Amino acid sequence: MAALPPCPKCQSELTYEDGAMFICPECAHEWSKDAAADAGEEKRVVRDSNGTELHDGDTVTVIKDLKVKGSSSVVKVGTKVKNIRLVDGDHDIDCKIDGIGQMGLKSEFVKKV
Repeated sequence: MAALPPCPKCQSELTYEDGAMFICPECAHEWSKDAAADAGEEKRVVRDSNGTELHDGDTVTVIKDLKVKGSSSVVKVGTKVKNIRLVDGDHDIDCKIDGIGQMGLKSEFVKKV
């Protein structure tokens, strides 16, 4: 038997099926099975330092000097980074910077061009 999803309203684990609906006996919330399937597909939004939404392939500019961990190199303010790739994890952006190589950047230190 497959595990039923918890109630989206009160997070109760005591949900049950009734036809095409899920029902929570604790708070009486009802939702469709389709809504439960769509709930897991929330898209993560990554924003730059100004609040502009970033997408794969965008070009960004570094707004602060960033030290490269494990090296004496520094990514200077104003460095333009082309063709970024958004990823999950500690750093939001994977990119290749000329003269330095492959890097992970945090979105709070860049702005979209």
